[in-house]
Formats: sequence, structure tokens, C-alpha cells
Amino acid sequence: MSHQRTVYVVDRDLASRRALNSHLARIGAEAWPFVGGAEFLDILDHLMPACVLLDMEAGPGGLEIIAELAHRRPGWPVVAMSAAPEVAVAVDAMKLGALDFLEKPIEAASLAAALFPAWGSLERSLEQNETRRLAGERLGRLTPRELDIALSLFAGHSNKAVAHLLGISVRTVEMHRAHIMAKLGVKTLAEAAVLATQSGIAAAPPRSAPPAQSFAPSAVLLPRRRLAAR
Repeated sequence: MSHQRTVYVVDRDLASRRALNSHLARIGAEAWPFVGGAEFLDILDHLMPACVLLDMEAGPGGLEIIAELAHRRPGWPVVAMSAAPEVAVAVDAMKLGALDFLEKPIEAASLAAALFPAWGSLERSLEQNETRRLAGERLGRLTPRELDIALSLFAGHSNKAVAHLLGISVRTVEMHRAHIMAKLGVKTLAEAAVLATQSGIAAAPPRSAPPAQSFAPSAVLLPRRRLAAR
């Protein structure tokens, strides 16, 4: 079964876990149950990407768990739930990134309505991560000097301006530019700039010779849904 249809069920109540597992089986999902939040967080780094169905009373505090997930596993959709939901807690959960907030006991139809968008969100996140990874690999072929020149070119500087900025000849810039295009496997500077955008590199016009830097992709952020009025 695709990991996109895996759901980590974090709930201390045995009867609730069993009911949720049964609902998940009906909609073709695989449930991985966890007795509490501490157990879940302990092995989080060893889990594959999936949706998280989180009881806000699972302990440690549900909001802390959502915040930890957002920090360590951005892009993993969280559907929060509670037997005694409070508006303030629900709002805070959504602000931290929860996609939905359900009141227990949860009917199968309500669970499916919350999880299908969550699976779509996870799939898009994984696709974005893969695009970012592949773009980063291609940008990683560049030497530090080539990356400096590429970023200057992406920022809109001409060959002459880059040469002046970095204290090298225009001919040297042209030579590096040709190497950059070949290494990235692109035909135009615009294509190269798209790769940089996909990889998470931002090209800002430098005021002085930019230092050598390595590629470091930024975290993927997912759109957050607002809590609907109930």
C-alpha cells in the first residue's frame, strides 16, 4: 500500500483506536496506532511520510506535538481530534498547521472527508520535495565560483556587471556561464533560474562580491486551511 494512505493514529484510548482503525480500513487506509504522543515522537525520525490523526489529549500536549511535527516533519498533514473540543485549542491547532479538527467519536464519513484532502496535501508535498531535491542535485554540480556567478546572473546582472562585481574579466564570466549551462543541462538562463527557484535558492542582487556558498534548500510549507465556523 502506498505510504500516502498510511495514517498514524495517536490516541491513548484503546476503544477509540480500534474504532478509528476500523474506519480507516473501510476507506482503504493502513492504520499505525500509537498509545501516546511521547511514543510517537520517540520514533518519528524513523517513520515514512504519512498523515497523522492526533488526539489532542494523547500527551504530551497536543499543541506541542503539532508544533514538533511542523518543525521536524513539515508537510505531514495533521488531523486533530478531541472528545471535548475547545474553540481556542482548535484555533491554535489550525494556526500550528493542523488541516482539520474533529470531535470524537468520529464517524467514518467525517474521517474520510478530512483525510482525503490530507492525502492530497501530502502527495503535493512529496512531489514538491522531490522536485526540490532533483533541482538541488543539479545545482550541486556547480563549483562555489560558478554558483556565485549563477546567482548574480539570476539576479539580473549582465556579464559585464558580474565581471566588475567579482573582479574578473568578462571573458571569464562568459566561460563560467557556458560551464554553468552545460552542467545544469539547460539551454537558457531562464531555465537555470527556474531550477534555482525550485531548489529553494533565492537570487538577490548582491552589493559586493558574494561569498562561496553551498546549496541549502528551504523547508516546504503547505497552505493551511482556516477553521470553519461550527
